[in-house]
Amino acid sequence: MRIARTALVTGAGRGLGFALVKELLASDYTVFAGRRSEQGDFLDSLPQEDKERLHIVPLDIANDESVRAATVTISGEKGHLDLVFNNVGVSTKHKPTINQSFDMEELIRLFNINALGALRVTSMIMPLLLCGSLRTVVTISSEAGSLARMKSKNWYGYSMSKAALNMQSILVHNDLREQGGRVLIFHPGWMQTYINGELDTKASYTPEFSAKKIIELMHAHIDYNGDQPAFLDIHGQQLPW
Repeated sequence: MRIARTALVTGAGRGLGFALVKELLASDYTVFAGRRSEQGDFLDSLPQEDKERLHIVPLDIANDESVRAATVTISGEKGHLDLVFNNVGVSTKHKPTINQSFDMEELIRLFNINALGALRVTSMIMPLLLCGSLRTVVTISSEAGSLARMKSKNWYGYSMSKAALNMQSILVHNDLREQGGRVLIFHPGWMQTYINGELDTKASYTPEFSAKKIIELMHAHIDYNGDQPAFLDIHGQQLPW
């Protein structure tokens, strides 16, 4: 008999977030699906039997009040969370080299969403997470946040914000592991998503493929208590910091 567990997924309306929602529902989780907007989202297309364990929550991770309101909603419905999936990530087509001009407002936007957005969610949702049984934060990051792997000369905003996300995840893990929890970081691979604003049809993996691998790895590492978060690709290989 499976234990009933509860998860929050940010950016759940499409792409990897939507695929993660489907995988979690298939694993008998109750899922709070955070979405910023109904436009272009697929949550309403889920079968009725899935919707019995699905709670759609308005959630803009770039906005303090939105995250606070979502936390109140979840608390009123369940009173605890077992898993938090910090899935939202954005990139940009504006990729200058150091010899070109930077759009600083765009860089700030990337940091606010990719790094600070996850921190907003994790910090505000933490009381609910500590009431759950798994106490696990799953961070969707990127190999672009790996200092050791970086070979690009023009991917500043995305790469820097993902490196900051990884550091934030380490700090949370250091605290959470003392309270019986953990942070798991996954690089989902080059996916067919809308991360640049348009569907990348040339990418290697579908969101469904990556989501299935991530959920499998998450379950395999659900008791992980290492000194640092597990930082893995979808094939289970450890990535360098």
